[in-house]
Amino acid sequence: MSTVTDSVAFVASSEVQLATFYVGEMLLGLEIDKVQEINRCLDVTTVPHAPNWVRGVINLRGDVVTVVDIRTVLGLDRATVTKDSRNLIVNVSGELVGLCVDRIADIITVKYEDVIPPPPNISAMDERFFSGVFTGETDIVAILNLEAALESGK
Repeated sequence: MSTVTDSVAFVASSEVQLATFYVGEMLLGLEIDKVQEINRCLDVTTVPHAPNWVRGVINLRGDVVTVVDIRTVLGLDRATVTKDSRNLIVNVSGELVGLCVDRIADIITVKYEDVIPPPPNISAMDERFFSGVFTGETDIVAILNLEAALESGK
């Protein structure tokens, strides 16, 4: 079971900035220092015989980046790419990975004391995918444990 202290960014500081985005109707957050850039879900080349959670690969200024359908990883239906869909290019252990998300939200600053452990029933998804939950004025943000989510797809 993960706890909010599993997140290095929270341990090192009393607050952290989160890039937030939607996967279905769920608002997720990811530490901003893990996000390298955001781009459109265009020109994805499919990879024959790849797992269903891999949308394909993109050429990012000469680097081949695997694009992951984060909806599939989280147990939801495969994403349908729309005009709002985006790739969050994230750095995971020195490797760039694209996360295909439904739409981008805001960058928010969260205080450590305002983050609680994820409830066991968080949208019936595996709680290990989340390092904490932040309740804002209007929304609840589930903080994605990126490493656990990507490891589960392998």
